[in-house]
Amino acid sequence: MARLYFRYGAMGSSKTANALMVAYNYREKGQCALLAKPSLDTRDGDGVMASRIGLSQPCISVERLVGMSSDEIRAYDCVIVDEAQFCTKEQVERLTDIVDVEGVPVICYGLRTDFQRNLFPGSLWLMAWADVIEEVKTVCWCGRAATCVARFDSEGRMVTEGEQVALGGNDRYTSLCRKHHKLGMIHPLVKA
Repeated sequence: MARLYFRYGAMGSSKTANALMVAYNYREKGQCALLAKPSLDTRDGDGVMASRIGLSQPCISVERLVGMSSDEIRAYDCVIVDEAQFCTKEQVERLTDIVDVEGVPVICYGLRTDFQRNLFPGSLWLMAWADVIEEVKTVCWCGRAATCVARFDSEGRMVTEGEQVALGGNDRYTSLCRKHHKLGMIHPLVKA
């Protein structure tokens, strides 16, 4: 029975590496996984899903995925979507159709919340509609579970205002526990 999965985690929790490993596992068993990410995510270029540890695979855009026919979708044993927080409500609804109508499991990976601890649109609808919701864990500099994403400026100070989406990696973001996010401490010696 196909299901919709949402595997969320803070920055640096190896979500993309996990997505690529799941795709590899499908290939190793002679099955075919379709990889997709929203076209908004251009950090690694169009048509590439890449992790920070150096793993990468070709992928399509979510925009292309949601326009695929039933026959095209059914050619795959699984659909894996990375950066799912950037999906729209309509795209997430189409992912539910891929599961419910086409019978193909969909595994989504993404952030739950932004740097202000607000839900992203894609994450909101995945939290509402996913059959299985799982946290991909990572830790704060203090050793506690990191559940928050912090954006910081070029001076290393935490940013608390701005656009919800500002693409970046370790150069602009870090993961913190809720306590240190509230305190604005991205490092034990740096306080907002």
